[in-house]
Amino acid sequence: MAGPFGATTFSAAAATGRPLTSLSSSLNRLPIRRLPSRRPPVRSPVIRAKIREIFMPALSSTMTEGKIVSWIKSEGDRLSKGESVVVVESDKADMDVETFYDGILAAIVVPEGETAPVGASIGLLAESEDEVALAKAQAQAQAQSKSPSQSSPVAAISTPPPSPPASTPSLAAPVVGDEPRKIVSTPYARKLAKQHKVDIGSLVGTGPYGRITPADVEAAVGIQPKKLSSPPAAASSSSRGVVASPAAEKSVPPADLPSIPGSTVVPFTTMQSAVSKNMVESLSVPTFRVGYSVNTNALDSLYEKVKSKGATMTVLLAKAAAMALTQHPVVNASCKDGKSFSYNSNVNVAVAVAIDGGLITPVLQDADKLDIYLLSQKWKELVRKARSKQLQPNEYNSGTFTLSNLGMFGVDRFDAILPPGQGAIMAVGASKPTVVAGADGFFSVKNNMLVNVTADHRIIYGADLAAFLKTFAKIIEDPDNLTL
Repeated sequence: MAGPFGATTFSAAAATGRPLTSLSSSLNRLPIRRLPSRRPPVRSPVIRAKIREIFMPALSSTMTEGKIVSWIKSEGDRLSKGESVVVVESDKADMDVETFYDGILAAIVVPEGETAPVGASIGLLAESEDEVALAKAQAQAQAQSKSPSQSSPVAAISTPPPSPPASTPSLAAPVVGDEPRKIVSTPYARKLAKQHKVDIGSLVGTGPYGRITPADVEAAVGIQPKKLSSPPAAASSSSRGVVASPAAEKSVPPADLPSIPGSTVVPFTTMQSAVSKNMVESLSVPTFRVGYSVNTNALDSLYEKVKSKGATMTVLLAKAAAMALTQHPVVNASCKDGKSFSYNSNVNVAVAVAIDGGLITPVLQDADKLDIYLLSQKWKELVRKARSKQLQPNEYNSGTFTLSNLGMFGVDRFDAILPPGQGAIMAVGASKPTVVAGADGFFSVKNNMLVNVTADHRIIYGADLAAFLKTFAKIIEDPDNLTL
């Protein structure tokens, strides 16, 4: 039986008596067609220059742009990863910006003193000296691309060509002729001319048939004509059934107030712009205020004992507020979206500090858990860093409650504006001797200070704030727990 191909071949070879090698040799003499081998195409290597951008970082959650204070490195300097390159002024502090790569500072895109939005390129970093020239060309191209975009709005908002001036009254030209010229004027124009001592015969009228009008006399004296106010126009439009939409009313920019003679216009610094923005944002929050009078005799005695050890009155007040907040967590809560609020697990008391050119609120984090001596050390370090503009973002934007103390300036009472993102702020006045009537009917003199708290009425109600202030007053009037 015929089996596989190999078995059939063996039988044919045996029948013919030829060895198997002759078959293999005959097969070797058959022409063999070789297929061409497929080799992968050889790609020429592409060399790409490595040029990295140094971006303006977001140093805080409220920062939208930054100002270049100074470049620590110059163009051509070689940089190492983690090395400080530039000092940037944010809305609260000056901070060093580090590089994330090794390389050469090839080009400075934003020079010192200028500002750039967050995420914009402020410098170019080349990997080697071969890419420096290319990076400089790239920086120059960026500068050229910015200049038309900056100049285009100016061209788009260019002032229209001035309209031909209206005919204004002028002195009449000498009349050639023997007959006198007849003067036609309105009675009120003659009255104004007599009042301002103007020779009405020297004027040329702009009214019908050359009539001299009161406007002609006022123009000759130099009185500007009165402009029609916008409310009548709005009233006339409403009388015709046209009602202006609120969006259209908001879109009208407010008129610029005339500048006072001798005044100097000073632009806001970065910090002042941030303070202005936060204060305007606070106007959208419904707030209310509650005041409380607190006896400070015991607190004053404690301060005399601990001030030699470095404790300050501000720290004592912050510690007392933190202890009261632990008992009234709703005052330590915050509402940011108007739809919900969050209880903050940490009690971080921010304290307002006036510095040169602005205001900042360094934060005493976990003020309820630290003793007054450790808090005093932290507070002195925070004040030093705040005045040298070296605070880190988490050291001024992590507050859950704010304390503002003007008592050291002799201010007896004031109201504070609620910072955005917080539930309450406490304004502390000076402690002054006050005549107080006791429960027994006798009068005595005690040191009292007035405390006003401004709170977000969306999450904190009057009873909540009253209970908090009562607890705060008990801690101040019996301050032994402050030293624990």
